[in-house]
Amino acid sequence: MGDVGEQPAYPDAVQQVPVCPRHTDRESYVRCQRCMRPACPECQRPAAVGIQCVDCVAEGRKTVRQARTVFGGAVTDGRPVVTMTIIGICLAVFVAQLVVPGVSERIAFVPELGAREPWRFLTSAFAHSEGSIFHIAFNMYALWVMGTYLEPLLGRARFAGLYLLSALGGSVVYLLMSRPPTDLERAMGEYTMWNVGAVGASGAVFGLFGAFLVLQRRLGRSAAGMYVVIGINAVIGFVLPGIAWQAHLGGLLTGAAVAAAIAYTGRNRGPMAPPPNAQVHWFSMTGILIVLVVLTIAKYALA
Repeated sequence: MGDVGEQPAYPDAVQQVPVCPRHTDRESYVRCQRCMRPACPECQRPAAVGIQCVDCVAEGRKTVRQARTVFGGAVTDGRPVVTMTIIGICLAVFVAQLVVPGVSERIAFVPELGAREPWRFLTSAFAHSEGSIFHIAFNMYALWVMGTYLEPLLGRARFAGLYLLSALGGSVVYLLMSRPPTDLERAMGEYTMWNVGAVGASGAVFGLFGAFLVLQRRLGRSAAGMYVVIGINAVIGFVLPGIAWQAHLGGLLTGAAVAAAIAYTGRNRGPMAPPPNAQVHWFSMTGILIVLVVLTIAKYALA
């Protein structure tokens, strides 16, 4: 007979030492509560019951729906990061206008130059009049007030899109309402809006005003105070010289259109409906951008 003492009575009782699948040189007798694989201390993550491995935690995050605002934007920590960034850019540009000769002339929106220097449609919204501190002060204050309300409501990406499209819309309407000077006017050295530069965030700020009106209506909230603010600024734009009320009007209309695209499209009905469809929002905003571009091309073609 053979030497039975050299073999285990129950071969199945011989088990391998459990090791972490991510770190095979480490023994681990603690198992993930989700996949039941061993997990070393470095790969363990606290769970409601026991621990989970890092792979299961990452997989679980994919199935968790990200929190969204009522208008489908990603919920943030409440800090108006985009608003503060825009204000910072405007302040930096204003300092550059004061200390670097020729900056204002290179970034102001001049309809005559817009066709060959299209960046002016947007750069003008980050520059301000060098002759009055009140111009930039009022715009930055209004931007801060509106931004701290609208940015958390819309989400940072949508708010940035709203601001930029409103700025563009202000320049486009300023272009549409201008005309090249006649030969007689040129001969007499007279200028029209076609040759006069415009700067300021006012068009974009008025876009935020227009968005505020639309969104407040969609939420069933009062916006009476904003009508007063817009009315006062409209009167000032017509009474005081040197104010590009055309850009204000363009920004207001564009901002309202963007807000309507966000508030009234891509929505699902029912109290348990998921957040609005983000893709529909971006398609709608892209459509607004295309309209502005087409209007611009048509204006230059006919001018």
